[in-house]
Amino acid sequence: MGVPTAEETQSSKISSTAAETQDTSAITPGQKFEGHTSRVWGVIHLPGGQRIVTCSSDGSLRVWDLKSREQIGERWRDGVSPVYTIALSPDGTKVASGSEDGAVRLWSIETGKVIAKWTGHTQSVCSVCWSQDGQRVLSGSSDGTARQWDVEKGEIILTPIETGHTHVGTVVYSPDAAMFATAGYHVTEPSVKIWDAKTGKLVTALEGHTRSVYCLAWAADGKTLISGSVDRSIRTWDTATWKEATCLDVHTSFVRAIAISPDGRILASASYDGTVRLWNLGKGQAISSPLKHADRLTCVSFSADGKLLATGCYDHNMYTSDVSALLEGDTGRSD
Repeated sequence: MGVPTAEETQSSKISSTAAETQDTSAITPGQKFEGHTSRVWGVIHLPGGQRIVTCSSDGSLRVWDLKSREQIGERWRDGVSPVYTIALSPDGTKVASGSEDGAVRLWSIETGKVIAKWTGHTQSVCSVCWSQDGQRVLSGSSDGTARQWDVEKGEIILTPIETGHTHVGTVVYSPDAAMFATAGYHVTEPSVKIWDAKTGKLVTALEGHTRSVYCLAWAADGKTLISGSVDRSIRTWDTATWKEATCLDVHTSFVRAIAISPDGRILASASYDGTVRLWNLGKGQAISSPLKHADRLTCVSFSADGKLLATGCYDHNMYTSDVSALLEGDTGRSD
């Protein structure tokens, strides 16, 4: 996710107006969490459903109590470098982060301290992703490379992958970690590429988006990859054929972040138009009115039960919204 590029900055100038002219039927978030002193770039729900972790350009990670809306304990900090991305380990005990200083860090949730620091990227780390077995972390950087890290050894696996993207904005493992996807910016090359995780070789490149891609999500069944782009569209891809399946085109600006609900049925998309949209993936249709925020959105995350949505914003704040009623009203869902 991470550091803004020139293309993103230009898009944000356009989207600042879009965020002010949204549909008046839009719904607003339920709770606001204040404390960060700069943009919030990442948000994740912790096990137990009572706490959320955020990261920010202010160089900190913070833990929040959902009931009190207060910060828990001190800020997590290791230096002053802006933190652009965070991801929760599958066992729920660690957080991986990526920063402007090019380092990938592992944090203990119990202590809030760094337990490992991996260096090698020469520019900002914009995206990190855990393999489902918790043995590897994938990182993508503005230096144009993706790296796989052995968590136990703290060493890079294979060599850095020269992706061909000028900037790697987002990375994601397939559920079985046999492949991974990268996406980002390049003037002439495709925005989304698929790689063999074992060999580091390119599997295929996906044609469709007309501008950069800065968010990816891989469905838990492995059958669908989803991408969101500066071209304002969200596209789903059939991983059996690598053909585009659907194009969801409702946002009026840059799609900055996407998240799939735990049951795999709902997609949430967060945009620089200041809204979050909910989508029925089976029908390829939007659900309810948009969730309207005060400023451009940077990140989005579902709770483990799929009822609470957390979002991060340019206004330095994190927000939560109970979306259970909206999802229950979606007649397209089947039990």
